[in-house]
Amino acid sequence: MLPQSKYHSKEYRDFRAIEPGDWRGIIHFYEKNETAIRGLDFEEYFELLLGYTDALFEIGAWQKHLLMADVVIETSVMENLPDFNGREVFRHSLFRKAASHFNLLELHQTEHILRELLSIAPHDTDCAAFLEKCLRTMRPWLVRQTRAMAVLLFFVAAFGILLEILVIHNFYENWTSTTRIASWGSLALGLAVLAGGEVFHRWRCKREVEVFVERVRVRRKG
Repeated sequence: MLPQSKYHSKEYRDFRAIEPGDWRGIIHFYEKNETAIRGLDFEEYFELLLGYTDALFEIGAWQKHLLMADVVIETSVMENLPDFNGREVFRHSLFRKAASHFNLLELHQTEHILRELLSIAPHDTDCAAFLEKCLRTMRPWLVRQTRAMAVLLFFVAAFGILLEILVIHNFYENWTSTTRIASWGSLALGLAVLAGGEVFHRWRCKREVEVFVERVRVRRKG
């Protein structure tokens, strides 16, 4: 008995004929044939919808991608399709939706989505790393303060070096060593403050994500 072959529509065949990675070609085809695509059977329609949505993301059309990602997510929920053709549609779409919000500097929306994703899959290291990056971007207060303090210390060091060259060395030679130590000390302290602020900020954001993930794991076990 011969295996049955599934008939595919012309729109589907034409779409699949587009060169992989030709994102603009995919977008142009979908938008030109959107009415016909909506009339396809569900599997063909959903595959083309996914391809179009991914293409929008790949070219950086963040606003339009957010709109279509919502359609994909809503459809996958309504049709009970967390996976489609071997792809984790629901989580993939949510993750990319978070990325689009991030690129638009809509950081609170990004954080919310990433926390929801980690609540579903606390083992997702990519999601955890993305949430860390989001938190570092959202909360730069400490980094701004330490950078401002470091710049002040650099100015003090520069002023001390200039003072030593123009005044101390010529008129108060006994103070040369003390001035030099103070200048280089200010420079070293500024570097320490700058590096310490960055390191502590990163550690604090990383720790916040680790605590959140651990709470999710405990809750799921309970």
